[in-house]
Amino acid sequence: QVQLVESGGGLVQPVGSLRLSCTTSTTLFIFADTAWYRQAPGKQRELVAKINSGRATNYANFVKGRFTISRDNAKKSAYLQMGSLEPEDTAVYYCNLLSPSGSPQVDWGQGTQVTVSS
Repeated sequence: QVQLVESGGGLVQPVGSLRLSCTTSTTLFIFADTAWYRQAPGKQRELVAKINSGRATNYANFVKGRFTISRDNAKKSAYLQMGSLEPEDTAVYYCNLLSPSGSPQVDWGQGTQVTVSS
């Protein structure tokens, strides 16, 4: 069973930064697009950013210019560098591997909590 392990979350003040990591053991990672999602309390999970195997990236409008997604195929890891954080960024952040149709294709991990508060 494919497992995804997210880490790097925490409590940060507004305009601060965090770097999230996502690691897996599956070689599927090397070939699949990878995405970060987030889910705030009482809201649906939403796509934050994605990166394909060629490292082309795509971002949700609400994080453009503030967040950067990257990947390291040798480490089977993806990262989300978050800057200029706002209280509205408070959520549990998850990663997933995407199917060719663009849908998450593995079981969700436990996520990592990001709380932006003064």
